[in-house]
Amino acid sequence: MAVEFILIDRDTPYIFPPCVQGYLPEDHLARFVVDIVDQLDLSHLSAVYTGRGSKPFHPAMLVSLLFYGYATGVFSSRKLEKASYDSIAFRYICANSNPDHDTIASFRKRFLPELSALFVEILVVAEVMGLVKLGSVSLDGTKIKANASKHKALSWDYANRLEVQLKEEVGQARGARQKDGQEAARQTAQAAHRRAAGQRPGEPDGYGIEPFIAQKRQSHNIPLMERFSGDPEPQEGKAVYAKRKATVETVFGIVKDVLGFRHFLLRGLDAVQGEWSLVCIGWHLKRMHALSA
Repeated sequence: MAVEFILIDRDTPYIFPPCVQGYLPEDHLARFVVDIVDQLDLSHLSAVYTGRGSKPFHPAMLVSLLFYGYATGVFSSRKLEKASYDSIAFRYICANSNPDHDTIASFRKRFLPELSALFVEILVVAEVMGLVKLGSVSLDGTKIKANASKHKALSWDYANRLEVQLKEEVGQARGARQKDGQEAARQTAQAAHRRAAGQRPGEPDGYGIEPFIAQKRQSHNIPLMERFSGDPEPQEGKAVYAKRKATVETVFGIVKDVLGFRHFLLRGLDAVQGEWSLVCIGWHLKRMHALSA
């Protein structure tokens, strides 16, 4: 029996719809990013342009391009330029235009502080959409490689200055440790006073904040008697600590393994902080899109 395959036709004049609005489904992430960016105040970006020279790309398009790139794991300006030709989603964002990598990189470098400040506006939009609420705030850290080699960037003169600086910081740290010891003793006394007064640990202490601070790393194989101990206070703290591992550490896993962000592209502390804000914006936009579906 003869098999009839789908015809391969690369010569039809019209493959794509005549309008970019027909490129993607209605619930696509690229549409969501464009809609969110349209709600942000970008007037401080547009006001920088003087109107001289050739026509620039609109800041809203470049912001959407960067945000969608960081939300989908495309961070390099050269890869973003290539995606504006190859990817239908990026073609939709760019409206079939193709900003070159130098334009993208210059825009990101020039407006990095302003782009980082948009993170707060995006959270406000998420709150209006009913997608965010303030509950338990978990803190954690992770290691990400820098775009530099310490063996090549460290000169002998700089190493000597760094040694003097580290010695001063060690001296300050020793003084701070003594103060921390006094503060820890004061907190221990306050905790004992709360227990005597019948106040449970973690209860708000006049500021509406319930702090839970891990005293040590929680082991995976807890002894049976300790796991089912009758003291409810340590068990409550362990439950909060376990929830923290399931919330904030998941984000780091997605950023590193799913999005593939394992090293910074920009150099310098301020630039690195700004790029990390772009990563956080990309992840939040992706999460908002999933919650709003």
